[in-house]
Amino acid sequence: MQFFDEVRVYVRSGDGGNGVVAFRREKYIPYGGPDGGDGGRGGDVVLIADPHQNTLVDLHYRPHLKAARGGDGMGKGRTGRSIPPLEVKVPVGTLVRDNSTGQLLSDLCRPGDRFVAARGGRGGRGNVHFKSSVNRTPRYAESGGLGQEHWLHLELKLLADVGLVGQPNAGKSTLLAAVSAARPKIADYPFTTTTPHLGVISLSMTESFVMADIPGLIEGASTGEGLGHFFLRHVERCAVLLHLIDAAPADQSDPVVNFNTIEQELARYAPGLVQKPRLIVLTKADLVDTSQQADLMARLQQASHDGQTPLLISAVTGEGVPQLLQQAMAYVQQARAQSRHGLTLADAPVRVRHGAIEPMDDDEDLEGEADFDWGDDIDEP
Repeated sequence: MQFFDEVRVYVRSGDGGNGVVAFRREKYIPYGGPDGGDGGRGGDVVLIADPHQNTLVDLHYRPHLKAARGGDGMGKGRTGRSIPPLEVKVPVGTLVRDNSTGQLLSDLCRPGDRFVAARGGRGGRGNVHFKSSVNRTPRYAESGGLGQEHWLHLELKLLADVGLVGQPNAGKSTLLAAVSAARPKIADYPFTTTTPHLGVISLSMTESFVMADIPGLIEGASTGEGLGHFFLRHVERCAVLLHLIDAAPADQSDPVVNFNTIEQELARYAPGLVQKPRLIVLTKADLVDTSQQADLMARLQQASHDGQTPLLISAVTGEGVPQLLQQAMAYVQQARAQSRHGLTLADAPVRVRHGAIEPMDDDEDLEGEADFDWGDDIDEP
């Protein structure tokens, strides 16, 4: 399956059905009277966070989402058919933005979260509603209300507890494959990972977390070099980052210099990433001798801005891996304790009310309504 984490979609809700003009013509009812029914409501377009979705590929190939029009009213006071909402499943962690302004409209960060992207038009009233003592035979009815239409920009930020960052061939995919059932591509050349991969790590019956592997970063990633900068958004929500450094780079480069390069790129991309809890991990311990290990560990600790002691592991032999997972689990549990919903979010839940974004209280539901004016310009930009 192809991986798409950004897509632009056009949403169009259904127009309401028209009310009708009708009169009773029944035996034994001498005076008859108006009995035109109301039109049905047009269908909404609703985005739903589905934990079984992990990419926006479906919307990439079907970017036009249009709900059906409500049914027209009928005689004998019968109401036209109201259309059920068009429900579109998106991955958990999808951000919904207005395509023209970039305004954040909804953060579908929990399974089952719903956002009404376009509300259907109301049904028009039939002529039965307009009869009065001075107008006993009204010969007019209301037209159905128009639906809403606009372009949205959807952006996926994967919900993972632990994120792996580092240069290409730092051992990220090897570690993920060693501790989970995920099977990312592993090879001895750079950029074997071209899309993010998720793996579930279970330490016990009650302790587990999700780990995300993204493509390797290189110098200049924050300005568009390489692949990793396209996917750094997927580690913004993580509780802890694991910065992996190759102890024996194939290009004979200095691991400490590589460490500083990636730290600088993370800071340039988003200062919040550097402030996140992180573990410094020296990988491929089986390829260097004890004296080299000690030297690298000391230099990395000195280069770290918080003086953190690096962890030494080998995903091939398993050396140091259990200790690494236990420390990562401790950070994840701490983050979950601080969040009632068990998620670490980069963006607080918001709602849109009358065209303005405002934060939501913790006890409010995240279900949103598009109760704002989208304007008249709905042409594709």
